[in-house]
Formats: sequence, C-alpha cells, structure tokens
Amino acid sequence: MALEESKDAAEALESVLTAFKAGGIDGDEAARQIRGQFFTDLGHTVLDTDRAQRTGSAEVVFGAGKTAAQIDDIVASMVERGNDVLVTRLNEATFTKLEKLPANAQYHAMSQLLCWHSSPPKLLEHTVAVVSAGTSDMHVAEEAALTAEFYGNNVQRIYDVGVAGLHRLLARLGDLRSARVLIVVAGMEGALPSVVGGLVDKPIIAVPTSVGYGAAFDGVAALLGMMTSCASGVSVVNIDNGFGAGFLANRINRL
Repeated sequence: MALEESKDAAEALESVLTAFKAGGIDGDEAARQIRGQFFTDLGHTVLDTDRAQRTGSAEVVFGAGKTAAQIDDIVASMVERGNDVLVTRLNEATFTKLEKLPANAQYHAMSQLLCWHSSPPKLLEHTVAVVSAGTSDMHVAEEAALTAEFYGNNVQRIYDVGVAGLHRLLARLGDLRSARVLIVVAGMEGALPSVVGGLVDKPIIAVPTSVGYGAAFDGVAALLGMMTSCASGVSVVNIDNGFGAGFLANRINRL
C-alpha cells in the first residue's frame, strides 16, 4: 500500500511539472498543486496529506474537541484524495451531526471510532490478540481491536479474563500463545499484563484504563503498575489509549 501510494504521489508531481513546462499552468498554480501533495489547508485544519507516503499510514483524526463541521471538512478532503479515514474519540452526539460522510462509513459507538476504506485492506497472516481484564475495560479494548482491524490485522478478542479469576485466562492459553503480538487492557491495579507476560513469548502492549475506585487515580495506579511490571517484554501506552496500542500492534505485526 505505501509503495503504491508513493508511486502515485511521484506521478502526480511529475504531471504538475509537465503541465508547467508545457505552459498549461502558471507558476502559482504549479506551486499550489505541489503544496497540495504535502498538506491541505482547510482553514481550521492543515491536513497532512503526505503522511501516508512518509509513514505508510494516512493521518488519523482525533475527534474530541472538533466540531461536526470541522470533521466533515477533514473527512471529505481525505475521501476526495482516496485516503482511508479513521476518526477516534468521536462521540455519538457529534457523529449524528455529520453530513458529508461516504455511504459506507462505519461508526462504532462503544469505541467512538469512525472508519472508512477506499478499498478493503489486505489481511495480514498473523493474529493480534486483544485481552481485557473486565467488561468495564471493553470500550478501550474495542478501540484497540478496531484500530488493528482497520489496518488489516486479524484480531482475536479475549475479554473479561482478569486476575480475579485466573482460570478464565488459562482457559484461553492456546489463543494467547498463537498471537504474534498481544494488547492487554486493564484498569484497577493493572496486574493482567504481568500475568500474561509470564505465559507467552510474544511482545505485549499494555493499556491502562481509567477504570477503578479512588486510589486507582483514574488509571494512574494501573499505568505505574504496568510500567514497573516484573514481566519481560511488556511495553506501555498512555491511559485509555486503545488507538495507540492498536496502531503499534499493527506496526509490529508487519515486521
């Protein structure tokens, strides 16, 4: 995908320069079109249109704090360029106000994700396992799982297998060990990634959630517990950052 997009970008630039050389466009128009290959100024947002060529993945839109009109403009611009669209933290109230979505865009209320593909992604061979401690963590786990799926990963969901009942986790040991990379989501004291880390030989991305009572400090206790895990091979993303975990798992799964 990235190589194809890079080739398309090179051909587009060559077309602009050819048109300028032939006198079909003037210098100002040539400069405008060349800038458009790298960024698009929407007034309220400067869209990084070169990101897919640089990194292999188009810009992802953080929906929180943006108006419906702003998100409409951003999505319409990305769709026009043929970029896949992923909007995170898009609450349902804002989603219902959007007016410029393509017909086959999908919205997932639990994870607050909006997805659209210009064409279906090619599925990777290996599996990403998304493991969550409790049902209360599911919204973050789903953000991670759907993000990984957005980029073409096969995802195995293993939910509600926290340390309060380890027999539930051990019953899924085969699934845990068959994954190439694991995302482990937990709130409260955040112990689950350490347990999983002692059972598998694959990289683990730990996601602390803000689930828990007072001394959980909105996920800080889980974050610190995961960062000081005695299990090897555990890395940690920010509190409630399911997207970051899903994106990183995709990168690892493509190695």
